[in-house]
Formats: sequence, structure tokens, C-alpha cells
Amino acid sequence: MTSTALRGRAWKLLEMVTTPLLPSDYLDLVSPLRAGADLRGRIEAVHPETADAATVVIRPGRGWRGHTAGQYVRIGVDVDGVRLWRAYSLTSPTDRRDGRVTVTVKAIPDGKVSNHLVRRAKPGTLIHLDQATGDFVLPRARPAKVLYLTAGSGITPVMGMLRDSGLDDVVLVHSAPRPQDVIFRAELHRMVADGKLRLTEVHSDTDGMLDVTRLEELVPDWAERETWACGPAGLLDAAEKHWGEHGVPERLHIERFRPGVVVTGDGGEVTFSVTGRTADAGGATPLLDVGEEAGVLMPSGCRMGICFGCLTPLKAGAVRDLRTGEITEAEPGVLIQTCVSAAAGPCDIER
Repeated sequence: MTSTALRGRAWKLLEMVTTPLLPSDYLDLVSPLRAGADLRGRIEAVHPETADAATVVIRPGRGWRGHTAGQYVRIGVDVDGVRLWRAYSLTSPTDRRDGRVTVTVKAIPDGKVSNHLVRRAKPGTLIHLDQATGDFVLPRARPAKVLYLTAGSGITPVMGMLRDSGLDDVVLVHSAPRPQDVIFRAELHRMVADGKLRLTEVHSDTDGMLDVTRLEELVPDWAERETWACGPAGLLDAAEKHWGEHGVPERLHIERFRPGVVVTGDGGEVTFSVTGRTADAGGATPLLDVGEEAGVLMPSGCRMGICFGCLTPLKAGAVRDLRTGEITEAEPGVLIQTCVSAAAGPCDIER
């Protein structure tokens, strides 16, 4: 008998002994980060960055394939007995020697996962991971001059790039309400002192909101630079307009954490036919948020219309795409992205 056949028989015997569980269930308890297991990570530290942001240090399982600076990772966290998935930018350099990775999370009002990670997560906690993804990255042929334009937590994917890129001519224009709200401020100023970065901070509480037309004075050669921008929708929309008006839209690369709302519908009553729950929804509220608020277990991922992890059948009614305003009506086999779709009248979601 071959060794493969022997292993197969041994595994079947183990299955008989461990029923109703599988042998892999016991292996998950003993070695949850092993090769071949569902990809998990272990939180090893949580370091505060500001009053409402923290860096979470994670040791990923052996199936982790690494990342490119600027990418994000989906993280599954059990909060009050419910597994919720969110996407966060990776802020660690790609060649970190200890094999750990970091995400830096800003707690947002009513954010179940962000507040859990910033204020409640403890070392030793196991989380679920997907592989890193995203195209908000530097090209292999590094540009001679780079501008990063960020605000708030939009600094997080850029920090991964700054820690990893080794570029010679880098300018960062970053906006936050106050100096103490600037995530990574101490490290950014060390980079400035080391000659690795030119930094302009705009503090909106005293300077007003960051106006992209001020780039003429802040970064006179901005139009010659390849630019990566991340932050609130208003800033990114203004940047797209500004770069377009100056004839250099191809030099602007944008990462949106939330989809921009173009047109909203009238809303309506949403029925979740599998669970039998209903909820009244506004025309600007993503159906993913409506379902979670109603206590319905909703699949999710990036929450911004990229990963398609939230695809759900639309049984009846119509929904509006919050990015384009396009109406989708129910018919057999129609799937919708609940993270970027809102009720356009009464509708029935198969959850």
C-alpha cells in the first residue's frame, strides 16, 4: 500500500473518531496559522497612533502571500458573536523581517469593527484574513517625482508606500483637523529630518479645508508629478476636476474608501426574505448597512464596490447604484452589490 493510501485511510479513521467535527477542526485549535488552514492572523499588538486611531500588528498564517505597498486586506473579526468583514490598508513595509503585517485603523462613529479594533482588540486574538489586493500602488518603473495628497485616514495606504518605496523626490500634502490628529506624525517628521520627504500639513481647524487650488503655491511643480490621492470624497472629487482641467488626469491615481454618492433614490421598505425581517431605508443608505442594522447576517468585503464580496440576489423591486445612479430592477438571476446599492422604492433582498 502506498504512503498516500495509508494517509488517506488514517485520515478517514480520524474522521470517524472526531465526528461530528473534522480532524481539521481540532488542528485549527492547536495550530490555527498552519499551512493549508483557512487564512487567519493573530493580533500580536495594538499601538495607539492618535486618540481615535491605532496600528494593529498581525502575524498572518503560512498561507499569506505578501503584499505590495498601497494594497489593502479584508479582515474578518468576530464582534459580539457576529463575524464582520472590513477592508483596511496595509501600512507595514513589504520586507518586514519578522513576517508581521500592520493595518492602521481609525475608529469612526458607530463603526462596529473599527471601534472594536482600536479600543477592544487584545493580543492573542485570532482574526480571519483574505489575501492582499488593490491597485493603488507604485509602478515597477518608479517615477522621478511623486506627490501624495491625503486627508484623515487617507494617509494609511500612502504610509505603506513611504515606508517601502525609496523614492528620491517625494512630497506629501496632508490634511487633518489638528496636529495631534495627524496619524504617524512623529514618523513623518523624522522622514523630513532625514531628507526623505517634503511635508506640508494643513490643519483644517485653523487653516480651513484643504483646497486643491492651493497646490500652485504649496507644490509649484505639482502637474509634473505622478500623484496618489486618498481621503474624503470631496477632496478626491476636487482633485479629479483639478487634474482634468489642467490636462493631466492620467497622472492622478485615486483610492476611495467609500463610494461617492451621485444620485439617490426615494428609499422604501426593504424585506429580507430569508430571515423575514423588514426595515425602512433611505435613498442614500447602502443596503448592506440597512441589513446589518436590522440584524441580518450580510456578506461583505471592501464595502466600496470593488471586491464583489457582498453580491446578493434581488428578488423584487428596484435598487439604485449610489455611484452611477443606475437603476437595477429585479428579475431571475439578478445579483446586486449591497454595499453600493440603495433602495429605489420597496424591494426584497434574499437574505
